[in-house]
Amino acid sequence: MPSSSSLLNKEDCILVVIDMQKKLVPVITGAENAIENVIKLVKLAKILQLPIVLTEQQNLGDTVDEIKSEISEIEPITKITFSCFGLEEFADHISRFNRKTLILTGIESHICVTQTALDAPPEYSIHTVSDAVASRSPHNWEIALDRMKQSGVTITSTEMLMYELLRKAGTDEFRAALPLVK
Repeated sequence: MPSSSSLLNKEDCILVVIDMQKKLVPVITGAENAIENVIKLVKLAKILQLPIVLTEQQNLGDTVDEIKSEISEIEPITKITFSCFGLEEFADHISRFNRKTLILTGIESHICVTQTALDAPPEYSIHTVSDAVASRSPHNWEIALDRMKQSGVTITSTEMLMYELLRKAGTDEFRAALPLVK
């Protein structure tokens, strides 16, 4: 049985929203579900005061309005690399938070999300939220999750992650987050 130390610690997490952009979303299988779950995670991150990092792939337009309206105060990091870690600005930005657990969401699962997960420096623990990532094809989504898992990335779900970060009922944070899971 795992010890409680293997559970996520909200004090060590950063939510990363990768390339949820207007020009890409229309061709993504399961995009609506992924957007809905990213919004839940963004709202939870605000409740728990987790840092949120937003990336946008150059030339694919702005982040979709539904997500952007929730994090309008966050300036996206524009990239041309597929891996977020291929951009020094991203690595520098997340290092400032002094947190070592990255929660990955976004599109496409098999390209930017996977490359970011596999390219992360070894000091980071990576958790990919399976129902908050998506690809054009279900096959590529499935292969991406399998490859990340085989490489040591923790694959989780939105609800599982939310309850793990909350840890217990009856708190102000739990009451604030409860509408997100109902």
